[in-house]
Amino acid sequence: MMISDDAWRELLDVRATDPTAIGSALAARTPRPLLAADGNTFIIAIDHPGRGMVGISGQPFVMADRRNVLERTMTALADPGVDGVMATPDIIDDLALLGALDDKVAIGSINRGGLTGSAWELDDQLTGHTVPSIVDQGLDGGKMLLRIDLDDERSRPTIEACARWITELAAAQKLAMLEPLPYTTSVEGRKVLDTDDDALVKCVGIANALGASSAYTWLKLPATAQVERVMAATSLPGLILGGAPGPDPETAFDEWRRAMVVPNVRGLVVGRSLLYPADGDVAAAVATAAAIVHPDQFRPDPSPPDPSPPDPSPPDQGIS
Repeated sequence: MMISDDAWRELLDVRATDPTAIGSALAARTPRPLLAADGNTFIIAIDHPGRGMVGISGQPFVMADRRNVLERTMTALADPGVDGVMATPDIIDDLALLGALDDKVAIGSINRGGLTGSAWELDDQLTGHTVPSIVDQGLDGGKMLLRIDLDDERSRPTIEACARWITELAAAQKLAMLEPLPYTTSVEGRKVLDTDDDALVKCVGIANALGASSAYTWLKLPATAQVERVMAATSLPGLILGGAPGPDPETAFDEWRRAMVVPNVRGLVVGRSLLYPADGDVAAAVATAAAIVHPDQFRPDPSPPDPSPPDPSPPDQGIS
């Protein structure tokens, strides 16, 4: 969905001259339930730039153009199968001013402080939405990233912080979307995702127990080869993450289809792989994912009506 030059200039002018308009736009947003009528939800994730992630493979700065990021996100939100967005405050504010959040779930991204490639990457503290701001702005919940490396003590303060935010969100009766991931250190000294399913299962167990109440906690997890086993480690609802765009989008779609069969998987939270598909067609990629999350909504009628017009002449009654 293109943002016209006039709309873009108006957004820039409002940000410079009337900051109170953001609060007014958020207050005017029409809310909706997290889950659609079929019990599932499809959320677009766009909090990556806040952690210094502004590129995808071969395009290191493709997400550094804010107008383009917003256009791609609004294209996704325009699909009726997309239920909402998860983003940092700056993007939530822009989308509110552009009128893109009406009748959509809006989830704030809490901790983006573990900047990609930084020396403190696992010490991922609050730099975005706070629980009071989520409540005051009428948002539907908060998302937290929790990367656990048992050999790195910098994971500890993030575990403690996530437990505190989960407690606060539960007290406010707001969704606590927690993304627990096992991490390790590469031979080059960089923090990287540990793709071992055993490690992920352990992370799920840790995530289950965080906070004074798990009543509002949902887990955001990858669709691994053992997704059934991973989700069996929890009774909490699960949402499948998308990850970085790959060369074969059909593989990702197939992984999501398989994950959606698991009983406590309730949808997708996907960003870059849909907003920056290999063929550039955001609307088509989003539509495919929406049909995976909401298959009944997008299943074609198995018995379409006969397209031929009825014969206006009376039936032949024969010779009496």
